[in-house]
Amino acid sequence: MNAPFSHNPQAAEKARILGEALPYIQRFHGKTIVVKLGGNAMIEEGLKVAFARDVVLLKLVGMNPVVVHGGGPQIEDMLSRLGKKGEFVEGMRVTDPETMDVVEMVLGGQVNKEVVELINQAGGKAVGLTGQDGKFIRARKMLISSKENGKVDIGQVGEIEAIDPAVIQALEQGGFIPVVAPIATGADGTTYNINADLVAGKLAEVLNAEKLVVLTNTPGVLDKDGKLLTGLTPRKIDDLVAKGVISGGMLPKIGSALDAARNGVKSVHIIDGRVPNALLLEVLTDQGIGTLIKSK
Repeated sequence: MNAPFSHNPQAAEKARILGEALPYIQRFHGKTIVVKLGGNAMIEEGLKVAFARDVVLLKLVGMNPVVVHGGGPQIEDMLSRLGKKGEFVEGMRVTDPETMDVVEMVLGGQVNKEVVELINQAGGKAVGLTGQDGKFIRARKMLISSKENGKVDIGQVGEIEAIDPAVIQALEQGGFIPVVAPIATGADGTTYNINADLVAGKLAEVLNAEKLVVLTNTPGVLDKDGKLLTGLTPRKIDDLVAKGVISGGMLPKIGSALDAARNGVKSVHIIDGRVPNALLLEVLTDQGIGTLIKSK
């Protein structure tokens, strides 16, 4: 007589979770998902490795992840070693020529290569690039609107003039995972530092992405009492900005998220990059985490 089957609750839970993921895998198969990598997911070793595995898994089940990374903490670290303190206006880094050299070295070199290598070690085929490669991002100088000083010139900080998606699309079709550093060149040859949230949002629009997922250092968009806000619409967000609930470094994230939602990206998610496997939780489970932004 055969011994009775020994039930393993952990294995059963894993099987249930895999079953829960199936409809999402079916729904998003062949779709592009732009992921902005920032926050602790860029600096904590365990979270970095988990993120890379998540991206590879999404690619293997038939989705097309495109990673856009920032590098604020790494840039700050390098500037401090040089005896230089970073400055910000309305959430944007003031970028003089010396700071631009650091930005290029850190984003285009150190951070980009590390993300690429982590994805490759996890079994993916990542390719690193900046907006300068194939001239796929064209930039122009950004002037920041300040209540006190009107239009403010903060140096070599760019806004996006145009994106040619051909390079990204060719990489996707070849089975590669693009990893983009937010640096681009203007018509006059000037190199610009572009906020990574802006690049991710505009890239999601141009690629007609299914989702834009922004990993950050907070649970999402919070109200004044620290409670998570979700199901936000453009009208609700305008009200929150006017009341000062959304300010500082969250402004570029919200602005790019809103533009993406208004211009064809099906859903935008601002999620907590401090949570292990946050990307999979958001894309492949019923639970979801963070702030969902809808176009209406």
